[in-house]
Amino acid sequence: MDTDAVRALFDAQMRRDAPPAEAGTRVERFGPVIRQTGAGAHDWTGVLWSELDEHTADAAIAAQTRWLAGPEGAGREFEWKLYAHDRPADLGRRLLAAGFVPEPAETLMVAEVAKLPQDTAPPEGVRLEPVTDAAGAALMAEVHAKAFGTDGTRPHASLLDQLAHSTGNVAMTLALAGGEPVCSARIEFHPGTDFASLWGGGTVPAWRGRGVYRSLVAHRARLAAARGFRYLQVDASDESRPILSRLGFEPLGVTTPYLKQG
Repeated sequence: MDTDAVRALFDAQMRRDAPPAEAGTRVERFGPVIRQTGAGAHDWTGVLWSELDEHTADAAIAAQTRWLAGPEGAGREFEWKLYAHDRPADLGRRLLAAGFVPEPAETLMVAEVAKLPQDTAPPEGVRLEPVTDAAGAALMAEVHAKAFGTDGTRPHASLLDQLAHSTGNVAMTLALAGGEPVCSARIEFHPGTDFASLWGGGTVPAWRGRGVYRSLVAHRARLAAARGFRYLQVDASDESRPILSRLGFEPLGVTTPYLKQG
């Protein structure tokens, strides 16, 4: 893979010229900044792309902060998604000064769908089930809380918003051992681009290392292939990066979420 070329394609299709993710989602340009505003209060909202320098960065950050403090931003979690190659080089420091809080850095990884294993079955006793309703979303949030040791309230609300506004561009999946949810994941399809993106993939501690996560990657690769997408993209944690590397994903850079509450 020509990582420089794929990174440039990702920047163009998924950031600078990103299409709306779902019905009601808005992607708008505000001078040098591209912002996505989710259809629901818990849908992802934040900065996808910026073309800033030392002279324009602070004003652009202030403009987004003012919007977040206004009536439309109230109650939203706002993410400025910073990539290591974004400019100016001290943009992260400027976001900190404006009250944004950084989350752990992740690795932007991409693989060609055609080169990924797509026939990896879940381990014995585990089955994969699609999630299409509120009961399934609740189970996904339960897995998230157990897998990541965090409160599942906000992920649950976000999943419900996605289900409510979905136009078929997201697929959610649960891995069940008997009736127990042990892993959950989703894939988002981005029409008009070459990319589908992987999210979630959290496995409860007792089921790690058994191949559940790998089977969910293969399952989502099959879904992407069926729709004709060329690449799968994921923001990988330190835990998932080695697994994804073995499957054929390549790193394109580092991304850090900077969060601020409306």
